[in-house]
Amino acid sequence: MFSTNGDRHKVLIANRGEIAMRVMRACQRLGLDFVCVCTPEDEASGHVVLARELAGESAVYTITSYLDANELFSVADASGATAVHPGYGFFAEDFRFARRVVRRDRPMEFIGPSWWVIRDLGDKINTKRIARSLHVPTVPGSDRPVYSELEADEIASSLFDFQASQGILNGVIMVKASAGGGGMGIEEVGDLDEFRSVFRRIRNYAKRNFGDEGVLIEQRIFDFNHLEVQVVSERSGKHHVHFGTRNCSVQSTGKQKRIEVAPGFAPGVVPYTFDAEKVLEEITQHSLSMACESGYDNVGTWEWIITPKGEPFLMEVNTRIQVENGVSAIISKADGNSVDIITEQIRLALGQPLGYSQEDIELDGVGIEYRLVAENTDNWFTPCAGRITRFEWAEQDWLDVYTQVPVDTTYEIPMEFDPNLALAIIWGKDLEEAKARGVQFLDSLVLEGDISGKSEDFHTNIKYLKAKTDRLLEF
Repeated sequence: MFSTNGDRHKVLIANRGEIAMRVMRACQRLGLDFVCVCTPEDEASGHVVLARELAGESAVYTITSYLDANELFSVADASGATAVHPGYGFFAEDFRFARRVVRRDRPMEFIGPSWWVIRDLGDKINTKRIARSLHVPTVPGSDRPVYSELEADEIASSLFDFQASQGILNGVIMVKASAGGGGMGIEEVGDLDEFRSVFRRIRNYAKRNFGDEGVLIEQRIFDFNHLEVQVVSERSGKHHVHFGTRNCSVQSTGKQKRIEVAPGFAPGVVPYTFDAEKVLEEITQHSLSMACESGYDNVGTWEWIITPKGEPFLMEVNTRIQVENGVSAIISKADGNSVDIITEQIRLALGQPLGYSQEDIELDGVGIEYRLVAENTDNWFTPCAGRITRFEWAEQDWLDVYTQVPVDTTYEIPMEFDPNLALAIIWGKDLEEAKARGVQFLDSLVLEGDISGKSEDFHTNIKYLKAKTDRLLEF
């Protein structure tokens, strides 16, 4: 099944850190060969160590940048790779890269959705159009890219007027790069004068970073919860399932997620003013209907915001594996077997059938994922440089920790990349147990470091994570 011209597939892992390590493990489970890449700054990373351990020195290739497609293809050709796994970030949602993978003189498999799916759903405007055609609720605002300042003024004025009519005294609207994602190219504005300068800035940012200066203008919804639906689809684009929901409302000031919880609400445990179970059912069914309509054909995430009144609005679709895939996997079983969503992503991308239906999927318990980050949460989540001198935790049968940080030696944090150090995923039979185990893990965790020998200058977000644990899944 996993072969090209009779030979076993070899996967080029075009990423770094913990996601590269998890892809290696998934390849190992599936009996696939792999090669990985690293930059000079990453030579001490755990993904390099693991690659050598599992596949030998020949499995590691040094490159100058994870964002140089030509270098990646050179590694693919030199190693004989027949498939590319982009991980998340970098090229994961770049439809041009995905198209190049499958159309080059020596074509390979792209482990992710087909390039045209990435193109169509990576466009927020097109996603909104598909959603509205299926009566899927979307955030009020523009339904196509806005380039004209005059048109932008009219839309912004209408949204401010609408908020005022709803009794919102200090209305706020969102200005977004239509081709952006991951919290980038987004600003909030509170009046029309400020809007005009922000519109110009976002338009210039979008042109510089995404090659398209189109801008979306949307109503800012306050006090919402950020929920996601994990969708998994067969390569045929005809069979789709979901692995439940997750709540990603605990975020940094830069809208980067810090804690994820699956399922996304706790009906009967947390007091909501609406039927939370009904809302979860609505957003999963809406997500599946869009997957079917768009011919979605791999792993993806439908992102939603839910108001305090229980009103759901679709934000966007992420056409890639998410950092938080593991918190959905930890509560999921298919045909009675534990699920690894990265493994599913790979085998489906390489042509295997789904092999189960929604009725075969069981969701059990509650999962919490903590993102352990070197950052100063008291200073706008400023990333922290420096060196890890000690990193250890107590192993538990309810705990998984994924990290590229070596635990048996010091580690210089490469500031060329994000400061994420590890993901910790906790399982509990219910929300109360999962939270208690989460606090137990954070209390026992030892994560120490220094900057130029000064330990007092080194910061992590552990205290912040613990403080946020008590009110998970609440508004």
